Amino acid sequence: TSSPWGSVAPAAPACSLADVMSEQLARQLDEENNAFPTLTESGADLLSDEAPDTTSDLMLAQMLQMQFDREFDNQLRREEKKFNGDSKVSISFENYRMVHPYEDSDSSEDEVDWQDTRHDPYRAEKPQTTPRKGFTGKGKNITTKHDEETCGRKNTARMDNFAPEVHVGDGLGMDLKLSNQVFNSLKQHCYSEQRRSAKLHEKKEHSTAEQAVDPRTRLLMYKMVNSGVLENINGCISTGKESVVFHADGGSMEEQPVPDEVVLKVFKTTLNEFKNRDRYIKDDYRFKDRFSKLNPRKIIRLWAEKEMHNLGRMKKAEIPCPEVVLLKKHILVMSFIGKDHVPAPKLKDAILGLEDLKTAYYQVLHMMQQLYQECNLVHADLSEYNMLWHEGKVWLIDVSQSIEPTHPHGLEFLFRDCRNVATFFQKRGVSEAMSVYELFNAVTGLNIPVGEEDEAEFIAEIVALEKRNEDHVQRRGKKTFPVASEDGSPPLQPDAHD
Repeated sequence: TSSPWGSVAPAAPACSLADVMSEQLARQLDEENNAFPTLTESGADLLSDEAPDTTSDLMLAQMLQMQFDREFDNQLRREEKKFNGDSKVSISFENYRMVHPYEDSDSSEDEVDWQDTRHDPYRAEKPQTTPRKGFTGKGKNITTKHDEETCGRKNTARMDNFAPEVHVGDGLGMDLKLSNQVFNSLKQHCYSEQRRSAKLHEKKEHSTAEQAVDPRTRLLMYKMVNSGVLENINGCISTGKESVVFHADGGSMEEQPVPDEVVLKVFKTTLNEFKNRDRYIKDDYRFKDRFSKLNPRKIIRLWAEKEMHNLGRMKKAEIPCPEVVLLKKHILVMSFIGKDHVPAPKLKDAILGLEDLKTAYYQVLHMMQQLYQECNLVHADLSEYNMLWHEGKVWLIDVSQSIEPTHPHGLEFLFRDCRNVATFFQKRGVSEAMSVYELFNAVTGLNIPVGEEDEAEFIAEIVALEKRNEDHVQRRGKKTFPVASEDGSPPLQPDAHD
């Protein structure tokens, strides 16, 4: 039958094993192999110059692997570029690269690495090191580690370890020898300069100077402008012992309206003035638990927070004072007392007639009674410098140091306030001004007997009263001495004593 795949080639004649193993057949196959032309020597040389030796299977495999790795790395770079796109934050696929270390090196062996200082011509020769036993040589030629020349060369070499800003000069070609005394003096001077530089930098970065602010405070002020609380900050109004006051144009807040003109009271972060003012806050029970001797910068924030709370009490009692807008760390934003960027004058600088002075005196007296009786506060720094005259009335400012009468020295501070107020108005010719003792009794309602104008005896009575109340204050947190009526009536007259 015919095959569907067409004609089939005839099968090769079968040969026996004896024919395969015969020598005649082997010679025939060898002759057939020698019939092919062989490469000339010149052709073999040309091939060896153009292509690497491929006779070794290992070399061939390495070449193929390297070509594969190179193609893989190129594909990886394309994938990385496509994945990252134009993003500012990119992801690297370098850890997945297959390239061999020596393939990525662009520098040739002949290229000089200028960072290598092993053969630096300008580098001083190293001094000869002393063996561990402490000396070299023998007999008369023995040299110990304390040798003057050896130590001098060592000290010169050790000057390279000084800070970069210390210019040690170039001693190339000079056999310099520094004595131990000179080297130690230079070393101590270098350390002192480094500490002084660091201290100045720290003070500059973290301090509020007379009319300047540190970078942290400046950043807080910028944030207030950026958030819209303030439109802009115009400039410095005044500086005091504890703060710098700036004028600013108000912006807007969701929680409450912001006045058109505000002030920023920036409490100074220099700690010189606060070291001797701890007594105003460490014995105030409202802040006693949070007061820390070990962290003075937090005390400064407490001062700002304390002024905010005191102003809040005064506002409830309707005492004329700035209105708090915002507290941010050690920056207190308040309403501006003045008009058109012009601050109201201090009572000391205000030009007032006798009638206005008399009105101001009774206003101050009434405010002191309100502070003591309604707000439960003592100003503790009341004087003509901390009272402003605006719109025909007196305004109280600077109440960060104000304390409660239960403070161990509260009545002493109040007596000092009374002395300042009485002295000012008496000097201005207000005949109605009471003496300091009468004013103190009028404010407190304690009616301490007044001797023959003996201040020491009067203060002794005050101190004794404070001591009697101190234990009770610690247990109850309330005054035991009586207070005057809280109806805000005209000046209280002291009781008569026999």
